[in-house]
Amino acid sequence: MTAPVSKTATAMDKIALDAPIFDPSAFRLSDEQTAIIAQARELGQSIFAGRAAAYDRDAKFPTENYADLHRAGLLGIAIPKKHGGLGADYQTYALSAAEIGRYCGATALTWNMHVCSTLWTGPLADDLDMDAETRAEHERRRAVHYKRIVNDGAIYSQPFSEGGAAAAGGVAFGTEAKPVNGGWIVNGKKIFASLSGHADYYGVLCTEIAEGEKASRRNTLYLALPAKADGVAVVGDWDPLGMRGTVSRTLLFRDVFVPEDAALMPRGVYFQAAMRWPHMFLTLSPTYMGLAQAAYDFTVRYLRGEAAGTPPVKRRMYPTKQIAVAQMQIKLEQVKAIWFQAITEARANPSKEQVLRAYAAQYSAMEGANEIATLAIRTCGGQAMLKSLPLERIYRDSRCGSLMLPWTAELCLDRIGRDALYETDESDD
Repeated sequence: MTAPVSKTATAMDKIALDAPIFDPSAFRLSDEQTAIIAQARELGQSIFAGRAAAYDRDAKFPTENYADLHRAGLLGIAIPKKHGGLGADYQTYALSAAEIGRYCGATALTWNMHVCSTLWTGPLADDLDMDAETRAEHERRRAVHYKRIVNDGAIYSQPFSEGGAAAAGGVAFGTEAKPVNGGWIVNGKKIFASLSGHADYYGVLCTEIAEGEKASRRNTLYLALPAKADGVAVVGDWDPLGMRGTVSRTLLFRDVFVPEDAALMPRGVYFQAAMRWPHMFLTLSPTYMGLAQAAYDFTVRYLRGEAAGTPPVKRRMYPTKQIAVAQMQIKLEQVKAIWFQAITEARANPSKEQVLRAYAAQYSAMEGANEIATLAIRTCGGQAMLKSLPLERIYRDSRCGSLMLPWTAELCLDRIGRDALYETDESDD
C-alpha cells in the first residue's frame, strides 16, 4: 500500500527552493544542522509564504502554520532527542528561525516565543549550576512539558513585557507569585503578549514574594500557566503597524493557582540564566535576519522581472538600480557576518567582548532589516508597494524589531557605550 502524500510535501515538490541564507559549506554547518535548517526553509517558502499576506491583513494568528510545524517536528526543535525532539542547539535554532522569518515574520516571531520555553529549559539550563536533586526535579518537570509539545502539539508562549523596566532587566517583574500549599497564586498583567488566546500554556516570568518580603529579581519564577485556567483573561484589541499575525494582546492573571510542577525552571535558575547566559535575549533577532534577506531577495527578483505577481519587465539595466542593489548586498553581508558570529558564540559565561558583540548583532539585525527594506522600496519604486506583493509587509514587519524588549535598539546602544567605557563596578567617583 502506498503511503499518502501530504499537502505540505506536494507543495514543496512544485517549487524551486531558494538557496539558504547561510551556505552550509561556507559557514561550516554539520549535515544534521543543514537538514533541520533546510526543512524550516522548505516549509517557509512552500507553505508559509503563501499564507503570510492573509495573516497580516486580518491580524490573524497563523494557526495552520503551527499544525505544519508540529507535523514537521519543528515545535520540538530544541527539545533534547531523548525527549522526542530534534535536539537542535542555539545556533541551529537561530538559523532555522531566520529561514522562517524570510517568508513569514509573524510565524517566526511567535515560534521564537514557543521555542524559547524549550531552549531555555533544555540546552541553556543544561549549562547552568544545579545540585543533583534540583537537576533531577527539573528533568522530571520538563519531561512533562516536552511530552505535551511533541505528542500533542501544545503551544507555549512567553509573555514578557509589562510596560515598565522589568522586561529590560532593571527591576523585578510586577507579576507576582505568592507561595501557597502545593504551588503559587499568580496576579499580574503582561502586555504585547504574543500568541495571546492561541497558546495552550503561557510561560510567565513573575516574582515570587512571600508574606513580608520585598520584590527581588533574584526571586524570578518561570511558570507555565494553562491558558484555560481560572483567572486567565485575554483583553484588548490588536491592530498594529506590523507583525500583525502575532496577536499580541494583553494577558491578565487574577488569583490564578499554579501547581509546583508548572515551574519551567527551578527557583533561582532564571536569574542565573539572565546573568550568565545573556544570548538568551538575542532570540528575537533571527526573524529580522530573515526579513533582511527577504527584502533583498524581492528586490533582485523584481528588477530581473521575476517577482511573482508582477509583469516580466526588467529594470536591472539602470546604473542607479545596480548601485542600490550593491548597497543592499553590502549591508546584508555586514549584518549576516556579525549576527552569525554572535549566535555561534552563545554560551554560558561569555566574555565581555562577546556580550558587546551580541548587543551589536541585535542592533545590526533589527535596524539593518528595516534599512534594507527601506532601500528596497526606494529602488523598486511605487508598484512594489502594492499590498498584493510582500515588500510592503516586509517593510512594516522590519520596522517593529528595534522596539522590542528586552534588547531594544536604544538599550543596545546604551549598554555598548557604557560597557565599552567602564569595567564592572567602575565609576567616576
